[in-house]
Amino acid sequence: MSFYKNLVFPILTKFDPERIHYFAMDCLSFVCKIPGVKKIIKFNLDVKSASLHRNFLGLDFKNPVGLAAGFDKNALWIDELDCLGFGFIEIGTVTPKPQDGNPKPRLFRLKKDEALINRMGFNNGGVEEVVKNLKKRNSKIIVGGNIGKNKLTENEDALSDYLIAFKGLADHVDYFVVNVSSPNTPGLRDLQEKEPLKKILAALQIENQKHKKPVLLKIAPDLTDSQLDDIVEIVTETGISGVIATNTTLSRADLKTDNEEVEKIGAGGLSGKPLRDRSTQVIKYLSQKGGGKFGIIGAGGIYTAKDAKEKLEAGASLIQVYSGFIYEGPSIAKNINKELI
Repeated sequence: MSFYKNLVFPILTKFDPERIHYFAMDCLSFVCKIPGVKKIIKFNLDVKSASLHRNFLGLDFKNPVGLAAGFDKNALWIDELDCLGFGFIEIGTVTPKPQDGNPKPRLFRLKKDEALINRMGFNNGGVEEVVKNLKKRNSKIIVGGNIGKNKLTENEDALSDYLIAFKGLADHVDYFVVNVSSPNTPGLRDLQEKEPLKKILAALQIENQKHKKPVLLKIAPDLTDSQLDDIVEIVTETGISGVIATNTTLSRADLKTDNEEVEKIGAGGLSGKPLRDRSTQVIKYLSQKGGGKFGIIGAGGIYTAKDAKEKLEAGASLIQVYSGFIYEGPSIAKNINKELI
């Protein structure tokens, strides 16, 4: 067991998850301003090896372990997170206008399951603020832009929001992720249906002729096989670069946490270890059905190198962590990369 899991994490769990998230990152930002500290952290956590390099989506990733969207929504900490050994960072979800998200509390730990439930609701500063932050970064790490619609935008007008966010970020990110799968914006998952999804992706691809950025679609783990077949068809037809599998789940099946506690938490997307097997199944299904015609980034329940290998063997080219980062600590990318070598 690591120092982090034994000592640091138990202390962090005494506090509200969302508040401690910002406190921890403010602390990291502070120490990184001390001359030489950033280099020391990077030296200790950034694993370098030619065998880790991945050429994917026409981009050169220094390693296959990325940080999923939702952690750095406003692109505030790219330089600091780069020190922790990630191969890429996905910011967002970014919406055209700033929004506060859902009422607090909205982030919960399920410690017995090593899981999280969140109903953040795309809280972010809006595309203009995110661009300002992206312009300040010094790190050359690959950055993806995860984009969504504002809560008050009706689904029939959603395309306009995706286009605004896309155009705003296009000169500042290396790839895009279209998020229609968060369970925390009312009606958003309806946009995963065949016709509205095809309309959004086709329009983004037309705009993308100017920018030539890889575009991926982030999907829910709760889709049926026939819905996944539709996803394969849509991705192939629109010619987008690939899929991120998967977002959080609405399922509460087979949790170790008491039902009463889970019910008390209420609505939100579940991430972490309980999602591991389902996300791997989705990756495998898409990989087989897609026949290698599009790329896959695997996300969901990745805590160890074994979890990462499972996703890569199922057909993912890269992987992303989020809950695993919270539970395993800042050395997660280092630990996975060392074993992948």
